[in-house]
Amino acid sequence: MTSNESTVPPMTDAERQNKIKQYSRESRLSFRNFAEHQLKREFKELAMEKCDLQIRAFADCGKEEGIMVVFRCREFSKAVNECMAVHNSAAAWERYKSLHEADLENRVIKSKN
Repeated sequence: MTSNESTVPPMTDAERQNKIKQYSRESRLSFRNFAEHQLKREFKELAMEKCDLQIRAFADCGKEEGIMVVFRCREFSKAVNECMAVHNSAAAWERYKSLHEADLENRVIKSKN
């Protein structure tokens, strides 16, 4: 396997329960909040995609260093945090939300019908 390839491990029980809890939480949200919650989740996924290189580098370092990850992978962790601070900031969210306001309204309308 090359460094650009990654395998997705199967979901653990805790991850499965978290997903169920997340869907349950979404069902309790109002239409507007639900649509905004979905948009926020898409925004965070997009931010993670933009920081994928830094995240992968940190993950690789963590695999190599094991328990010493906290000490030996600080520069990778800092790079992830800096990247996420840029792409997942409150200001970036407000820009993203304003650019996708029409999409947000369409989701609210579809949810009500």
